[in-house]
Amino acid sequence: MIRTLLIEDEPASRAILRRMLAAHPDIRLAGEAASLPAARTLLARDNYDLVFLDIQLVGGSGFDLVPLVRREARIIFVTAHNQHALRAFEVNALDYLTKPVRAWRLADSLRRLTARPAEPHPATTSPLADEDLVLLKSGAHQRLVAVHDIIAVETQENYSLVRLADGSRELVRRSLQDWVARLPARCFLRVHRTTLVNLKQVTGYRRTAPKSVSLHVAGLRRLVPVSRDRWAEVQRRLPALPHEK
Repeated sequence: MIRTLLIEDEPASRAILRRMLAAHPDIRLAGEAASLPAARTLLARDNYDLVFLDIQLVGGSGFDLVPLVRREARIIFVTAHNQHALRAFEVNALDYLTKPVRAWRLADSLRRLTARPAEPHPATTSPLADEDLVLLKSGAHQRLVAVHDIIAVETQENYSLVRLADGSRELVRRSLQDWVARLPARCFLRVHRTTLVNLKQVTGYRRTAPKSVSLHVAGLRRLVPVSRDRWAEVQRRLPALPHEK
């Protein structure tokens, strides 16, 4: 039996999801919440295995509640904004559903849970798209950013430093290789063993030595070095890149 919490502030949406869950005999509804305070009370308990969590809640975001979900429980996000395929990094997310929730889509999410109940299942294994959102999490701090606002990612031992178009940066516990696998390859390129850059933000290059090249990246004060074995790929991807002195 999968003990389930339903956190949704729209009564009609909550009723629809409740009715759909009733068609699954292995699901037992352990509680419902329509507000952030009520949700916090429910999440403080230990009598649940799964949480359906609406992203847009009155007075805040469902992501504000993520740190309160017990470690052993899984999360299925629910969102009305289907223009984004929401990818939530660093969240124990089984899946995400868009409203109106379809019965077959709900069943697919629940099959994932029963197939591999003990292992965290990412929201998706497919690469991100340029318009997608990413949840960056560092300790208790969380932030949603658009993929196209990421200008570079740098390795920091077991962490990665994500540099953003607004000049800010976020240190997250995710390897650079993970970012290489997830960020869209048509927009991002690993130009050095330590750095992944958004090619749309590259404005030019400079010869820093007879056989060394560095890139100018919009929003970064320092030049980004390019490994010798990656320079040919940069030229292929950016054939009109200006040579700056």
